[in-house]
Amino acid sequence: MGGQINWTALGVFIFFFALVTILGFVASKWRRGDTDKGAHLDEWGLGGRNFGTWITWFLVGGDFYTAYTVIAVPALVYAVGAYGFFALPYTILVYPIVFMIMPALWRVAHKKGYVTAADVVYGRYGSRSLELAVALTGVIATMPYIALQLIGMEVVIKALGLTGELPITAAFVILALYTYSAGLRAPALIAFVKDVMIYIVVLVAVIVVPAKLGGYGAVFSSASTAFAAKGGATGLTLKGSQILPFATLAIGSALAAFMYPHTLTGIFAAKDANTIRKNAVFLPAYTVLLGLIALLGFMAYAAGISIKSNNDVVPALFNTLFPSWFSGFAFSAIAIGALVPAAVMSIGASNLFTRNFWKPYVNPNVTPAGEEKVAKIVSLVVKFGALVFILMLPTKFALDLQLLGGVWILQTFPAVVFGLFVRWFRAPALLCGWASGMAVGSWLVFSDGIKPVHTFVVGDASFAMYTGLAALALNVLVAVVLQAILGNKAAPKKEVWDSVEPV
Repeated sequence: MGGQINWTALGVFIFFFALVTILGFVASKWRRGDTDKGAHLDEWGLGGRNFGTWITWFLVGGDFYTAYTVIAVPALVYAVGAYGFFALPYTILVYPIVFMIMPALWRVAHKKGYVTAADVVYGRYGSRSLELAVALTGVIATMPYIALQLIGMEVVIKALGLTGELPITAAFVILALYTYSAGLRAPALIAFVKDVMIYIVVLVAVIVVPAKLGGYGAVFSSASTAFAAKGGATGLTLKGSQILPFATLAIGSALAAFMYPHTLTGIFAAKDANTIRKNAVFLPAYTVLLGLIALLGFMAYAAGISIKSNNDVVPALFNTLFPSWFSGFAFSAIAIGALVPAAVMSIGASNLFTRNFWKPYVNPNVTPAGEEKVAKIVSLVVKFGALVFILMLPTKFALDLQLLGGVWILQTFPAVVFGLFVRWFRAPALLCGWASGMAVGSWLVFSDGIKPVHTFVVGDASFAMYTGLAALALNVLVAVVLQAILGNKAAPKKEVWDSVEPV
């Protein structure tokens, strides 16, 4: 990886990167609604809340299936085998959750003009403390996620033969500029190009690569031989001890996925609840794509590639088996796949800062135009903060923090979701549940060396499960017990509680 510059691949890469840059700036005038709002956070941060089924499909798919997914899933499968496929059941389970919950959340946000999940929480419970807890969790969990998009881009830039920080810095300066100008419309428009390119790359790869390597039989045989040589927990099938952690990782990840600010931003930008339901039906097409992407990890063994890092698996495979022009096309698809989610993540984080910190604590009388201005500036700070984060700290540290971020964001699920359907819970109980889940989840993750799975010992028995799901169970238990003790003593003011009826 790296070394001599592949000029043909680099030329193709630059062409498509330039194309999406132009689209990013053009997007500022794209699909602007007939509105008198002018400068408004709804327009910049949610695209005017006017995205239909197809735009939402590309946007949500674009920020949910990221560049790091294309790099990390095959890398995990290459490293551990079948265990790395937990992402497939996770992305199958997530869409029934989206179908049941997200239309209700959208209706509440649309009715009251909410921009973030923390807005919904404050509107439901009237608690600034709970609102701030949800907002801070969202921002902190998002930062390393943005940094991981840089890792995906960094891997393919090195595969082109480029070195140093200048190329990746330049790419994110361009991203920052057109996101500042166009807001959510930029990644929504670019997502069309990105997703089409990714589909072409993956479909060509799963047909051409096995054909060159002697078919899928040879692919699985090579992978099986390699895993047998490694021993341990690797293999083409799950070991008995892996079934529970595999299942809990899938369930916990599915519950957490649409609590992130960037995925909720795509939901709130939809024009109606039916758009979200249709997407819950259509988005599993990406799961098929993800399964095909994961197989690239097995193909690397049959190709006999030599790599220094597991993250180099996909770029090394393309450099080995495809002509330079197609490698450049594939690398540009992956890099563009970093831009879309990074843009939406920075917008989601800036929306949280603006609506749930700046407005309540700094300037309660800020105008809609002022909100948009603050959000634009914060989006720049978030992007460059992530850039500094990844340039100054080891790559592994960013990945570890993202795993911790998944444990954290899962603890916002009760506060965001429970109030949509029941009146029983109050803010103090939910806040204590959140604090318990955050504290215990963080302690378990750090005690395990920042790993997502913890082994619990009960008497002579032991079992391993996803730490985030265990922390969520404690979160809910604390909230239920404390609410039963408090009863209605902690009820919010009637006018706040009744401002939005439960769905």
